[in-house]
Amino acid sequence: MDVGFIFKIAAIGIIVAVLNTLLVRSGRDDQAMLTTLAGVIVVLMMLIPQIRELFEAASDLFDL
Repeated sequence: MDVGFIFKIAAIGIIVAVLNTLLVRSGRDDQAMLTTLAGVIVVLMMLIPQIRELFEAASDLFDL
């Protein structure tokens, strides 16, 4: 896993946190929740290939 990948995830987290704070303070709680959910989904979609590589490496290591 590259350090740049970790920075991308952190940047998404910071952007989502700022948007969430702005939307909550303006009284748009539903949109704030949807923004947070969208951020979580984006990060999970980025992590799925990494998790797949981890399982492939583990199966190659143990000859499964």
